[in-house]
Amino acid sequence: MNKVKETLVVIVKIIILLTCLYFFICSLGFLSDSFRLLGGRNLGALFENSELLNNPVVGVMIGVLVTVLVQSSSTSTSIIVGLVAANVPVKTAIPMIMGANIGTSVTNTIVSFTQMSDREEFRRAFACATVHDMFNWLSVIVLVLVEVCTGYLEKMTEAMVSHFGDTSNSTKPPDFLKVLTKPFTKSIVQLNKKVLKGWATNDEKYENSSTILKTGCGENSSSCTFLFANFGPEGANIGDSSSGIILLVISLVMLCGCLIGMVRILNSLLGEKVRKIIKNGISKDIPIKYLGWLTDYLVMLVGAGLTIIVQSSSVFTSTLTPLAGAGLVSLERAYPLTLGSNIGTTTTSLLAALASKGHQKEAIQIALVHLCFNITGILLFYPIPFMRWPIGLAQHLGDITSKYRWFSIAYLLLMFFIFPAIIFGLSLAGPIVMYVVLVPVVIIILLVIFINFLQKYKPNVLPTILTTWNFLPEPLRSLDPIDRTIVSAFSLIKNLCRTNRDKAEKEEKADYGSMENDNPVIITHTRHSAVDNLGFEKGM
Repeated sequence: MNKVKETLVVIVKIIILLTCLYFFICSLGFLSDSFRLLGGRNLGALFENSELLNNPVVGVMIGVLVTVLVQSSSTSTSIIVGLVAANVPVKTAIPMIMGANIGTSVTNTIVSFTQMSDREEFRRAFACATVHDMFNWLSVIVLVLVEVCTGYLEKMTEAMVSHFGDTSNSTKPPDFLKVLTKPFTKSIVQLNKKVLKGWATNDEKYENSSTILKTGCGENSSSCTFLFANFGPEGANIGDSSSGIILLVISLVMLCGCLIGMVRILNSLLGEKVRKIIKNGISKDIPIKYLGWLTDYLVMLVGAGLTIIVQSSSVFTSTLTPLAGAGLVSLERAYPLTLGSNIGTTTTSLLAALASKGHQKEAIQIALVHLCFNITGILLFYPIPFMRWPIGLAQHLGDITSKYRWFSIAYLLLMFFIFPAIIFGLSLAGPIVMYVVLVPVVIIILLVIFINFLQKYKPNVLPTILTTWNFLPEPLRSLDPIDRTIVSAFSLIKNLCRTNRDKAEKEEKADYGSMENDNPVIITHTRHSAVDNLGFEKGM
């Protein structure tokens, strides 16, 4: 009987786990749509000045901002393909494609925040999330320089496209995940992506469109029936920004709730022995002599295959993050899975480009740029163990966030919003101003990295003063002063809240005392009634 009961409990837990996973995937879709609603017309502003687009640094930052706003590298790639079709040179669009690769990794960084309560879990989860960022940033830094100097990606993809025949009969890859999630997500919100792309490319046809929420859905009905249609022009008409904020709150609550549920159910399902078996199984290499080194490349293929199936690298890497936080997947194993996911998402966009009907050559070339960029990045930062810098950088970021948890939020805002926005803002002042500010900053960063390397491996070649950073003021060599300021600020807020609460309680007691003085008969009668009732109950 006990075995039957245990089996039923396990089955129920698995059903709840799958339900949480389903709504978690739906929440990622809502998160994406909320950013699109909030971004809206702002996308067009990024593409208005064609002179700015010729600057590769600005192009990268535009790619980052657009992908963060629409939360989909596929959508941002489609927007960039539309720009190419509107006579923007492929050379100008290549840095934007690179930036799109960076922007798509913001989702799994947000997902890692749900494990913030446990320092060790958060350290692992944040390291797994940021290994994707580090790979993308390093690849972009190296390949932007290579592309500016040689035109490597443009020339190679142009040569590849010239050998393509007619692909008009190609079909788009099946989207297995959307078949399952669409019935629910479509009942909540539906967006008109044509309007979004029209705003991004400043198409006059969509200039008078007031919203990206779908309107006039059915042939027999003038209004739409999905939930957020009540907030659009056919309902309360609160505006896309307000709708976006509401959807963002809903998506974050769903995302956090589902992830917390998934992690807790996984922990209850997997005992310590089972956890060790899974961890050892995933971490094991191929048990054939001289072939163990192939394991990571097979893992990479698994990551690519799973991403093609779910049609989203964000969904795949965001699902991988809590598993890494729970200690089931090591960072060394998560890294090739993430790289495979990068390849998988570009393959999907390539198949979609092959099936496109207009501006086919440009669409295919841009998709190939995306694919070749990722393959080149993998060749740079994976085959040689010494060059796997993203792992070391991600581990360092994980260690910092486990000590200073506020750093994770600062990192997210800085890397995906503030830094790209500052670069874009500087570019508006002209290329001279931008480079006058950026070049000294880059030189200082490179110098600090070089000195750190020497401090660790060759301290004897450095002057005594440079063997440590102790000669610098504390705020320039440690996060402790900022941490103390933040902790003090939160303590002050906490104390103010406690003082206000105590004051309110005292006022309430004073009001009660004055009532007792003003109406002694009523109060006394009430007390006697209460005592009588208690006595009656005791007697029963």
